[in-house]
Amino acid sequence: MVTQGPGRRTPDGPASALDARERTGGVIIQRPVPATPCDGPETAMSIVDLRQMNSRQITLLLEEEAQLWREELHWDYRSSLELIKKFVDAKSLAGSVALENGQVAGYTFYVLEEHKGLLGGLFISSRWPQLRLAQDLLADVLTTLRALPRIERIEAQLIPFGCDFGRVLAEQAFRLYPRQFMLLEISPAPGPGAPPGDRVTPAPAALAGLRLEHWDDRYFAACARLIQLAYANHMDGEINDQYRSESGALKFLKNIILLPGCGQFQPQASFVLRPPHSHELAGVVLTSLVAPGVAHTTQICVMPGYQRHGIGRRLMQAAIDALRARGISELSLTVTAANDPAVRLYQKIGFAPIKTFTAGVWLAGRSD
Repeated sequence: MVTQGPGRRTPDGPASALDARERTGGVIIQRPVPATPCDGPETAMSIVDLRQMNSRQITLLLEEEAQLWREELHWDYRSSLELIKKFVDAKSLAGSVALENGQVAGYTFYVLEEHKGLLGGLFISSRWPQLRLAQDLLADVLTTLRALPRIERIEAQLIPFGCDFGRVLAEQAFRLYPRQFMLLEISPAPGPGAPPGDRVTPAPAALAGLRLEHWDDRYFAACARLIQLAYANHMDGEINDQYRSESGALKFLKNIILLPGCGQFQPQASFVLRPPHSHELAGVVLTSLVAPGVAHTTQICVMPGYQRHGIGRRLMQAAIDALRARGISELSLTVTAANDPAVRLYQKIGFAPIKTFTAGVWLAGRSD
């Protein structure tokens, strides 16, 4: 059983904030776009290079986005947006901004990572025609990305607020993977005399020989190997190609554990299962705090030879018990809708979907 974390990608440093200098010398691109009948009155719209903006000009838009993350996903997204502001002011974040009658209506940004481009986010204010602006913003940045000779693939996991981006990605020849954002309400800790919250339920006999331990940084390399093997020939390895190699998985782990884009990592609620006298892992669950009282499972996966033996459930229960003991009331995660075993497990535990979104992958040379 494998599942991956949220789709939003924030810039994490100079290496991922590389921009495409081939793009029109950094000048403003303006092109009036006529409104379609479903878009309402025609407005004067222009697309502006994100590097021509400063954080003050997009603050109101980012505040609206942060409010929706909190209201709909129970996620305090302000720290990620502060990071975006930092790179916008440094003129080192590539992307586009949509202006409607001179007002900032939406934005998107991307980062480059070796052979691929990553669409880090796309947000359109509810005050403007979201579908049309999403189409134009994506068309603008994708034209730039596809013109780069080294780009072999483009990945996108865009959280929609009021507008389904699946249609827009499909129009741009992306292969689509529907995903679910799920939420669990953690029941309060039992009363006096009940087992402590950190104590997991007894393990099945098949798991009796495995040791449950809190996360420790000495497990970085072993966890990268686990992820690479767990996602081999798995649909989530098609969505995120970092899972296909140990080096890519290690970079992914450092992003979610050491950097703030996925919340504040919680080692007390992150666990590994391993055989005795071995540093190789049978399974792992990693957890971050994304808002007061709200945690998020950023990664859970099980070694193929150990799958379908209750390890995923044991890991999730360990994380839930640890969070409950610390007063956390909610836990969220994301899962690919076609990953039936994982979806069924989460439903049995008590998770319920609160939002659907679409992951997409574009491959150079592919016509389907």
